[in-house]
Amino acid sequence: MTALFTPAQVRNAVDLLAARSLVRLVTEIDDNGAIPPRRLANTLPDLSSHQQRRATETARTHGLVRTAPGTGLELTDSGAELADLYDAMARWARRHAYPTPICEFSSRIRHVLDLLAPALAAQNTDGRSWPSAARLPSTEADLARPRALLIEWLAGNPQVTRVPDPEPVA
Repeated sequence: MTALFTPAQVRNAVDLLAARSLVRLVTEIDDNGAIPPRRLANTLPDLSSHQQRRATETARTHGLVRTAPGTGLELTDSGAELADLYDAMARWARRHAYPTPICEFSSRIRHVLDLLAPALAAQNTDGRSWPSAARLPSTEADLARPRALLIEWLAGNPQVTRVPDPEPVA
């Protein structure tokens, strides 16, 4: 298998896409429509103002949301596709009671992304150990659809896999 992404790109994408605050923001807008101006705190009361601000900045930076005049914060096409990807991963996780039969939506997303990560990079040379799908009662073919959707989404959104330049040493 050839590497689709480097281990650093995979780690960056997984860390970004699995961030609880980003998952909450994207799925909230997907489920309930645009968030009106100055209503973010009321819409996502389980997140601190710092988490709300960071999720919104991250989503804007990566082209997942935009502010539409008169309606507020809404998903872009990439954001809507990400919400569909989240739904597909969560359906797979619920069907397999992964990681546990009762689990928060964003935790399911994190665990499925961790499970799919090894399939996105041919080898993991940075020492980080990714969870193995071998522990699950499913087959590789069972994960094929979420994996294909993730690869397609990442290929169409290369800004998510970009690894930030290291800070210069003074």
